Amino acid sequence: MPKGYWVSVYRTISDPEKLAAYNELAAAAVRAGGGRTIVRGGRVSAHDAGIAERTVLVEFDSFEQAVAARESAAYQEALAALSDGVERDFRIVEGID
Repeated sequence: MPKGYWVSVYRTISDPEKLAAYNELAAAAVRAGGGRTIVRGGRVSAHDAGIAERTVLVEFDSFEQAVAARESAAYQEALAALSDGVERDFRIVEGID
């Protein structure tokens, strides 16, 4: 079964305090949903049309598990804490089997 991944790229961070609150709540929600954070910030080498932005990658055992974790009450609480503190591109993608 292919794994599922959350891919988040942060275009702007306008409220670091909201992001910190989100990070704490989201980390617990990810763990509860069976996810493992593989990349969180760190160095970026962008190429072609890429932009060096904060990137987060979370791995789940399946695409369905990744979707369920995103829809969980715990993660919804994290999103409420984040509110308008960032502008980001968030997507859930299916890995290769």
